Amino acid sequence: MMFRYQALMVAVLLLLSPQARALDKASVEAGFRQWITTILLPEAEKAGLSANTVTKVMADVDLDWSLNELVPPGTKPPKEQAQTQAEFSSPGPYFSEKRLVPLAGNGRALASVHAATLRKIEKAYGVPGPVLLAIWGRETGYGAAKLPYPALDVLATRAYMSTRKDLFRQELIAALAIIESGDVSADAMRGSSAGALGQPQFMPTSFLKYAVDFDGDGHRNIWTSVPDSLASMANFMVRKGWQKGRPWGYEVAIPAAVTCAQEGPDRARTIADWANEGIARISGKPFPDTEVGKDGMMLVPAGRHGPAFIVTPNFYTIKEYNNSDLYALFIGNLADRIAFGSGAFSAPFGNVGGMLRSDVKAMQDALVKRGYDVGKADGLAGYKTRRSIGEWQAKAGETPTCYPEPVMKKALR
Repeated sequence: MMFRYQALMVAVLLLLSPQARALDKASVEAGFRQWITTILLPEAEKAGLSANTVTKVMADVDLDWSLNELVPPGTKPPKEQAQTQAEFSSPGPYFSEKRLVPLAGNGRALASVHAATLRKIEKAYGVPGPVLLAIWGRETGYGAAKLPYPALDVLATRAYMSTRKDLFRQELIAALAIIESGDVSADAMRGSSAGALGQPQFMPTSFLKYAVDFDGDGHRNIWTSVPDSLASMANFMVRKGWQKGRPWGYEVAIPAAVTCAQEGPDRARTIADWANEGIARISGKPFPDTEVGKDGMMLVPAGRHGPAFIVTPNFYTIKEYNNSDLYALFIGNLADRIAFGSGAFSAPFGNVGGMLRSDVKAMQDALVKRGYDVGKADGLAGYKTRRSIGEWQAKAGETPTCYPEPVMKKALR
């Protein structure tokens, strides 16, 4: 009777004004407790968890109203904002020397401190230490970043009232499974506002798949154990396809006569083929003999307005960690700085970006109508959009730049 009364009150109050709803958090939280019993508990038991674990752990979990993208029961998700914000500024600031130089310095120091552990991990998994250090540095500042959120509060809040409830319900059940396994206590399970856990920033489902106990203490501890954290990252990379002995890629110069509209993992060619087109490493060194017969892919993240690369499949393995070209380039560059003492990319990012996402989306829609494959028409210039622009430019008799530019807006309608 009490639960039915509370549910009725939630329904009534949610019909009131937003101001009234904002004052009724207590009723929403009462509904949350009912949700634990009627929805979460049966699903967790179906997944093999004990009712005792779920009931005991969830008794101490609270909704976190400070999180974004919350949709309390009975309310509607906010309307999708018009894509009128800038697509992005030049990618250049992403590779800020003020950020990369200290990260590289700390990475080199930690490579010495953890040398024995990194050698063991590379022997076991085949992933170079500098790559793991770069990911560690990028994700949590080599473990120095604070993890301010109780992970269960975040996951439970998002599972109950976010725009992606189904996804986070599975992540919450995975987090409860981690606790039941004894790897970490509920209090020690800390993470980000998105629910990512520990030093590698694994979501709970990824923890269950990839976390390992490398220090041999019987616990997969990605919060305070450096060996477990680094080895778990290495296991993730291997399971996602890391190819032992291969680099992530090379910065190159692409001759003007060679079109930039050849990029993408689905247009791989042997590195020897790329070299035969006149594509050469910026460093002046030849491609290694061990690489020339293997596949490489062109990457031009800013089209002709920035650095160009021939990347290996390992680049796309890094993207499994974060599906962003710029993220993977950041990791690759930081790893090279740690391993070789190298610096910034030789070619600068030009004056690109700053267009409205709505303008880029309009270009994508126009290209789709002309039969081009732009990937997802979302106002973001991924590799399929970039190469489609290059192909369209070439067909129009122009020199391909492979990047959306304001002058294209009138032509692409």
